[in-house]
Amino acid sequence: MDKPRITAKDFFLWAGAMVTFYWSVIAYILLTFDYINYAFPNPLAFYPSDPYQSGISYEMASIIVLLPLYLVLMRFIRRDIARDPSRMDIWVRRWALILTLFVAGVAVTVDFIVLLTTFLNGEALTTAFLLKVLVIFLVAGAVFLHFIADMRGYWTAFPDRKRLVVIGVSVLAVATIVSGFFIVGTPGQARLARFDAQKVSDLQNIQSQVVYYWQAKQKLPGMITDLNNSLNYGPVPADPQSGEPYVYQPGEGLSFKLCAMFNAESRGSQNVYYEPRAMMPVPAGGKGMMQDNWQHGMGQVCFERIIDPAFYPPLNKDVIRP
Repeated sequence: MDKPRITAKDFFLWAGAMVTFYWSVIAYILLTFDYINYAFPNPLAFYPSDPYQSGISYEMASIIVLLPLYLVLMRFIRRDIARDPSRMDIWVRRWALILTLFVAGVAVTVDFIVLLTTFLNGEALTTAFLLKVLVIFLVAGAVFLHFIADMRGYWTAFPDRKRLVVIGVSVLAVATIVSGFFIVGTPGQARLARFDAQKVSDLQNIQSQVVYYWQAKQKLPGMITDLNNSLNYGPVPADPQSGEPYVYQPGEGLSFKLCAMFNAESRGSQNVYYEPRAMMPVPAGGKGMMQDNWQHGMGQVCFERIIDPAFYPPLNKDVIRP
């Protein structure tokens, strides 16, 4: 009996189905990992999990687009097999199923190895770690069982059960996406969160300018417009949401306040380390000596700062005069 001939349609249908399937599964696993990190933050992590800064939005979008596309491609493939049963024996189908079984089997094996290694090393089996191991085991195990059943013709013999699996996967995906909206918030809320993040960055920039102004002149600026200097640091940033200038209030001695209007309470870490003299942010673990906290609530929030001359001494007053 002659082997069935592979057409370009067969190849690209199976290639597209496998790419969208793998991408959807990976996005789903990463999305659940982000949920776990949010629900069970690592106390040893310098930066707590912040859903607005993680890949949750990208992972949600990947599932929303690619999972339905995978189901549509598989529908075309099943329809071709129903018209011509010899399509079940084409090599591209066998390779796609065997490769998926191999990847799923490796994932389950590695999952158990990591779990056992962690246990034998005496490390704490945290709730987050166990949940991630469970997610990989369940997802990879389900993929393995599904495709081994497909190779044996189980879904062809029981099409009603196949429909139930499709419905169950779709419901699970929708439930996972909906859960993400409770964590990330709506697109409008995400936009407001980005505004807040930019405001914090602007205030950090203005604080650096105030400190540098004092180092250069040994006095605080009387108003925020005194910081406008095109030679050193350019114009002072304004509130990106309202367009209004930020509130700057000099206080007694070397104290001052910086205020902004925020849309919501801050989430995640807003801590920034600074190099003492240059006031430039440095990464965690670097040699920064001062830590400023930028956590904020909703509404107008003011951050009080006091310049310590021991950390930020005046600049050299010797200048070359004409």
